[in-house]
Amino acid sequence: MLKEQTLEKLRILADAAKYDVSCASSGTVRRNRTGGLGNTVGGWGICHSFAEDGRCISLLKIMLTNVCMYDCAYCINRRSNDIRRATFTVSELVELTVEFYRRNYIEGLFLSSGVIRNPDYTMERMVAVARELRITHRFNGYIHLKSIPGATQELVRQAGLYADRLSVNVEIPTDEHLRRLAPEKNLESVYQPMKYIHQGVLENVEERKKYRFAPRFAPAGQSTQMIVGATPETDREILRLSSALYRRPSIKRVYYSGYVSINTYDNRLPVLKQPPLVRENRLYQADWLLRFYRFKVEEIVDETSPNLDLDIDPKLAWALRHPEQFPVDINRADYDLLLRVPGIGVKSAKMIVVSRRCSSLNATQLKKMGVVMKKARYFITCRELPAAETINELKPENVRALLVQRIRKADAHMQLALTFE
Repeated sequence: MLKEQTLEKLRILADAAKYDVSCASSGTVRRNRTGGLGNTVGGWGICHSFAEDGRCISLLKIMLTNVCMYDCAYCINRRSNDIRRATFTVSELVELTVEFYRRNYIEGLFLSSGVIRNPDYTMERMVAVARELRITHRFNGYIHLKSIPGATQELVRQAGLYADRLSVNVEIPTDEHLRRLAPEKNLESVYQPMKYIHQGVLENVEERKKYRFAPRFAPAGQSTQMIVGATPETDREILRLSSALYRRPSIKRVYYSGYVSINTYDNRLPVLKQPPLVRENRLYQADWLLRFYRFKVEEIVDETSPNLDLDIDPKLAWALRHPEQFPVDINRADYDLLLRVPGIGVKSAKMIVVSRRCSSLNATQLKKMGVVMKKARYFITCRELPAAETINELKPENVRALLVQRIRKADAHMQLALTFE
């Protein structure tokens, strides 16, 4: 039975952890109503994450402590804020995780922390939690630890032996703006533990080639997070940094978090009525193009257009800027060109390449493969589709107007549906 004191700490520290999105929390806010079933909002720190195979898993998303020696302008837990503070002991947090796991509330732990005393002291306590779970309780669930900037290489190495994934948050993409909003930090202190993790992953790969049963080091790699909208970086600057990070094989995911205006009294921060969620979404879409669609940053954003178009997704924006690439013959185009067609995803592109070996494809078959024909029809030719309705005949500006109108109409219908729920 959990003590009331532990539960009170849980309420405080679960709420303090909610702004960290690098555990792939669903981000959905939908409260239960009378007669309803389910609730995405709770005070117990349980969030949704997604495994590599697409499974949704539940994690206890919690902080070791919200006491922090730093005074970062954008952080709710900055030392100058007058908020309720709490700190778990190692045994309390281990007991909490085990009890939740036994009750089938969770499948793993996402642990972050404020920096108390110094980075090594904090990191040592986080490692102690993971070690006790793995060694003493033989816990085989998922563990994600947030590495503390400034921690020594040995502590990061120990963390990687017990955790499935490690992460270090970049927070602000440029050193100049990071130093302005977080004077005690710099990007070098962030990149150093990233290098330790990367080095540990590479060394572990070589070690496991020699010794089959050598312990694995951070088998799920590492991730990071950037805050969007707190500083004036362009989307081009953000995506160039993401692209550079993805060149390291240990980096599995870069998360983008729309800036939430918490500390409104700090005049170094912009005053926003709501987080820039549309921009955040566009950055995720552009990130997807970098990772899976073989796009380069300069194709998505460049010097003349350094920010993403908020009205349309970046793949459609690229297609409208390059009408000379279209229309694409769906029965002849190679795989790379198919990936460039708006409305065609990785899975549907592969299905097209395989299926057309047997017979030529028509619009009905494409729709069954998951192609979004409302978009794709302006950029492809195939059986049953009139060539007179492609981007070159209709002109890019007219295609854009048509698609933007449909998007807005669909959004209006969705808002109306939510109103009557």
